[in-house]
Amino acid sequence: MASVKTSAKAPQSKARSRKGGSAIPLDETDKRLMNLLQSSFPLDPEPFALVAGEADLDLDDVLGRTQRLLDGRIIREITPIFDTRALGYDSMLVAAKVDSENPQRAARIVNAHPGVSHNYLRTHDFNLWFTIATPPDSKLGLKGTIEALMEETGATSMRELPTLTLFKINMNLEMEKGTDALAAAVEAAPPRELEAQPYDERDIAIIKALQGPMTATRRPYDEAAAAIGMSTEDLLAHLGGMVDRKILRRVAAILYHRRAGFSANGMGVWKVPEDQILEVGGRMAATRGISHCYQRPTYEDWPYSVFTMAHGRSKEECDAVLDSIAEKCDLGPDDRATLYSSTEYKKVRLHYFTPDYAEWEAAHS
Repeated sequence: MASVKTSAKAPQSKARSRKGGSAIPLDETDKRLMNLLQSSFPLDPEPFALVAGEADLDLDDVLGRTQRLLDGRIIREITPIFDTRALGYDSMLVAAKVDSENPQRAARIVNAHPGVSHNYLRTHDFNLWFTIATPPDSKLGLKGTIEALMEETGATSMRELPTLTLFKINMNLEMEKGTDALAAAVEAAPPRELEAQPYDERDIAIIKALQGPMTATRRPYDEAAAAIGMSTEDLLAHLGGMVDRKILRRVAAILYHRRAGFSANGMGVWKVPEDQILEVGGRMAATRGISHCYQRPTYEDWPYSVFTMAHGRSKEECDAVLDSIAEKCDLGPDDRATLYSSTEYKKVRLHYFTPDYAEWEAAHS
């Protein structure tokens, strides 16, 4: 097998507040194309040609529009989305109480860890919320990493909120329709398995070659295939097998929410009786405007067992989506809290099998 190109270090993200990411005008064809790129980017040698056919557009128009949306920072990237848990990485959501007068200091410390993909300031006493992952060969492990971050940030509390049941993860914004569509029911998939799956050196080589942004070209898979000495057809067949093995969730466009018009995201958290969590969580997940739905542990100072992420063009639209969930699940106002993000400190796709994790641990152990 040909040598594999060295993977770049994990990406970093600068803090963004609401004032920095206002939406720009999009026509109806842009919106139709973005819906397709988010949901059905094919494992095919010429995926944009298939997207063009489905959108009833010329291929050159699709490629030109896609590049314009990338250059305009409306599409963040088109990328494979690998399953962190399936690759044996430990991960969880963490809620921290940090200095409310200077949360930026703690955010910078948290952001420096390569396994932190999302980090937000939210409207709650637990004001810093981040997701973090550590690789299978981590010496500190996830718990030791969180302890190191707690000491360095000076947080007065860090609540560990691992996923107990994953009901839904599908960051796919509805670009063409309005609030009613976001609140509408969709088909509910069964809860996903979270156990690590077997993989080998060929899988690792493919992940290293393919992770990160793909180019808006007629044959975007060719470059990664050449880097690892495979034909494009063999690479795509292998990727299809990785989907079957739950290592690869999908290939999709990831959007800059605010610039795509979705200026609000609300984390709706719910008090659900333990014997109803599986049934209620499944019903909550079957809502178009909910991108993520999880069961997480509760604490004496945190009674909420089910988490739902709602995305909307306004706070009112997010509230409408969450209100629709409350109504169909027969939950009252005391059963719910909604935490809105006020600052996005970091949002990136994780990169796997990079040296950054060991370097961070060497500096913090």
